[in-house]
Amino acid sequence: MTDRAIAVAAWESLFRAQVTVIRTLSESFPSELISLNEYDVLFNISRAPRRRLRLKDLNRSVLISQPSVSRMLDRLSSRGLVTKVPDPDDGRGTIVSITEDGFSLYRQVAYQHIAAIERAVGAGLDDDELVTLTGLCRRMRLALADPLIGETAASENSADRAAG
Repeated sequence: MTDRAIAVAAWESLFRAQVTVIRTLSESFPSELISLNEYDVLFNISRAPRRRLRLKDLNRSVLISQPSVSRMLDRLSSRGLVTKVPDPDDGRGTIVSITEDGFSLYRQVAYQHIAAIERAVGAGLDDDELVTLTGLCRRMRLALADPLIGETAASENSADRAAG
C-alpha cells in the first residue's frame, strides 16, 4: 500500500508543476489564431485514424466538459476547421473530422507550440528524465483510465519500461 503522505506530496508536486508549465505555455500560445482548448480538440482529432473520431471518444480525451466540446465543435465547424456527420454505426452518435484547413491551422500552431513545450518542459530535465517522466505519468493515468485515442500498446510498453 502506498504511504498517504508520499502520495499527497507527489500529487502536490505534480499539480504545481502542471500549473506552472500550463501558465508558461499559455503566455506564448498563438491565441490570436486559435484558443488552447480549440488546439486540444484539433490535436486529438488529428491523432485519430484517418483524422476522425466519435464525439464520445473526443470527449474522453479533452479537458473541457461535453457541452463545451459540442459548442466548440459548432464554432470550429462554422469556421470550416472540422466537419460533423452522424455515425453510420450508431444513429445517436456523431463522427468529427478535421478538414484540410483545420489540419493546416493545427500544424501551423503546433510548430510554435512544440517549440514552447520543448523550452518549458525541457528547462529542468534532461532527455532520460523526460523519458522517465513520460512513463510514470502514463502508468499513473492508465491505472485510472483507458488509453487515449492514438495510443498503442507498443508506445505504452516502451514508456513503462523506461519508467522502470
